[in-house]
Amino acid sequence: MQACLNGRRSPADSASVPMSPEDIAHSAAKAVAAGATAVHVHPKTPCGHDSLSPRVLAPTLEAIRARVSVPVGVTTGAWAEPDPAARLARVRSWSVLPDFASVNWHEPGAEAVAEQLLAMGVGVEAGIWSGTDAAARFADSPLRPRVLRVLAEVTDPDPATAEASARALLADLGEAFARPVLLHGEEGGTWPVLRLAGRLGLATRIGLEDTLFLPDGQRADGNAQLVAGGLVQYGSFHRSSQGRPGRQTLAAGRRARR
Repeated sequence: MQACLNGRRSPADSASVPMSPEDIAHSAAKAVAAGATAVHVHPKTPCGHDSLSPRVLAPTLEAIRARVSVPVGVTTGAWAEPDPAARLARVRSWSVLPDFASVNWHEPGAEAVAEQLLAMGVGVEAGIWSGTDAAARFADSPLRPRVLRVLAEVTDPDPATAEASARALLADLGEAFARPVLLHGEEGGTWPVLRLAGRLGLATRIGLEDTLFLPDGQRADGNAQLVAGGLVQYGSFHRSSQGRPGRQTLAAGRRARR
């Protein structure tokens, strides 16, 4: 269970969203104590903007690593640096390296960023968003066998349709070239997709980046509460699927769609 601590959110969304390196590290420590086995974070400038600058990235990573020993990942989202060449230059300038970084495969320059990260010894999460051509691009990428895992990101926020959207995305991915898959949703689709991940035996994530609310609709007071709730939801649905042939493979998603 990965904890996604803040994403593109700000305190305007919730006072619990961590922004400074110290607050992010504190939130990471609580999430790990609640059961998270990795953390994903968006380093922020003092103004609250996502940044790929080494001057922002380094203190954030150092603060987190002073508190937890689990793998730490960061974003390379184009919104943090829209120009592909500038984004690549930012990544090349990193002096303190994350354990992994997510690369959104539908964004311009994604493969160059991924290749640079791999050359630096940083694991790559291949972000494959539903509703984009990322799955097709990834299928044609020579880097696909080298990524750490596929981050299957369901962008459908409707709780009534998010599971179907997730199954369609998994079907598009096929066997994902034997790479591990982390499946997650966002907003209203977060919990239905997390429960589906449990049924299929896929890794997942939870945190304030994806949702501000607990499964019962109550507003979460922080990432640790979301992680604790996520583990209960995941475990309950994972146990209920035990013994069903083929439920723990991506092929299950493809069969269910048919």
